[in-house]
Amino acid sequence: MSQPSSAISPTRAADFAEWYQQVVRAAELAEPSDVRGCMVIKPWGYGLWENIQHTLDGMFKATGHKNAYFPLFIPLSYLAKEAQHVEGFAKECAIVTHHRLEAGPDGALRPAPSSQLAEPLVIRPTSETIIGATYAKWVQSYRDLPILINQWANVVRWEMRPRLFLRTAEFLWQEGHTAHETEAEALEETEKMLGVYETFAREHLALPVYTGEKSAGERFPGAVQTLCIEAMVQDRKAVQAGTSHFLGQNFAKASDIKFLSRTNTQEFAWTTSWGVSTRLIGTLLMAHGDDDGAVLPPRVATSHVVILPVVPKEETRAAVLDAAYALAAKLRETRYHGDPLRVEVDARDVNGGAKNWEWIKKGAPLRVEIGPRDLEKGTVAIARRDRANKEKTFPANAEFVESVGAILDDIQATLLARATAHRDEHTVRIDTKEAFYAFFTAKNPDKPEVHGGFALAHWNGSPEVETQIKEDLKVTIRCIPTPGQIPGAEEPGRCVITGEPSTRRVLFAKSY
Repeated sequence: MSQPSSAISPTRAADFAEWYQQVVRAAELAEPSDVRGCMVIKPWGYGLWENIQHTLDGMFKATGHKNAYFPLFIPLSYLAKEAQHVEGFAKECAIVTHHRLEAGPDGALRPAPSSQLAEPLVIRPTSETIIGATYAKWVQSYRDLPILINQWANVVRWEMRPRLFLRTAEFLWQEGHTAHETEAEALEETEKMLGVYETFAREHLALPVYTGEKSAGERFPGAVQTLCIEAMVQDRKAVQAGTSHFLGQNFAKASDIKFLSRTNTQEFAWTTSWGVSTRLIGTLLMAHGDDDGAVLPPRVATSHVVILPVVPKEETRAAVLDAAYALAAKLRETRYHGDPLRVEVDARDVNGGAKNWEWIKKGAPLRVEIGPRDLEKGTVAIARRDRANKEKTFPANAEFVESVGAILDDIQATLLARATAHRDEHTVRIDTKEAFYAFFTAKNPDKPEVHGGFALAHWNGSPEVETQIKEDLKVTIRCIPTPGQIPGAEEPGRCVITGEPSTRRVLFAKSY
């Protein structure tokens, strides 16, 4: 049977949303669980998350943060203390109301009526309130500040339309929570952590992102200011890939985080929170994948190199496998950006062609074939995932070991350059309502083709305009770009919808 023209069906052009779901499955990254809205993250996918976690954790600690862990359960009254916060999350909360099961009259298990909790517990949707209650105990004086803490955890936000990695009822994330003596320090922290996320996305995920501030309508519930990084994926939609929130004194007042100041007065602390999640995995898949499957950036790939022994005859098996494991050992002695090279030998007794396609679909950056002829010549066959599947080079073993880091860096740079070119091509200045609506309207409404992108357009600051375009086009303001990031974005003009005066342009897009 001949291999189809592409390994993934449908293709990106035919049905991007379904292509994405098929890539997640074909790459063996995750699968739906028996619990609606939840996913099972498989080893190849969890390895990605571990590498993301490892790198970010180092970046957090380098900026003075430490890890801690806080309860999964949050008393309902804690959320109610911050009105905007509870309103923002009320429809997504999962609630625990009983602490014991018992057999009912029909023999089936049910919550025991006598075990009803005096106060319902919310399963963590985010931790500002429970962490705030803890900080209120820790902070007495300005000498106790700042508190710079990060937590790696799972959260639950009830999701009615799940999509693996992008939107699931339970997902993994990190959430930083800090408390400061002054407003200036908290604002500096908010911007600093946004910078950490932008650097990580660009240097490790090969994702070019726009940074900026959310409009009031898109702001985190209860925050004074929300900063974000926004990525564009291949169907030209946006993904909010990370957020950093300046909370002012709102949560400090709700949680009573106050301290004796340097002037002997009682003051409320200034707080921040910031986070990214397993949504990053979905984002990089949508940004870099192709019609043959995942394409993983080397800096976070589960394995950098997969060695595929080629054994046409049984009498050559031992020699080929010995050579494969010897090469793997040599490669593992190599450091790649400070860590040992991650190498896998696939010695399964599986047809070579099928095995090769499995690793193409999984997105391994480098596939290395070694067989009897390679042993004779002292060479290996190298295939890069960022190039045509049949394109190979045949360096000597020692040459490959010497150059592997440079090859991986070249793959990383290629992916970033492609994603940047795609984003820039589809970031368009728009100045009329007609052009704006045409940009975001598919030519085929029954089966929408890939369309749109980032529209850089003037906005008069009106929430009514935001509501109108959201209802008409399913388009939102992704961010008010950081000054100096996009040439000309700060020039005044007229709102693309109303024609009223506007101080600057903002980024509009459809999103996940």
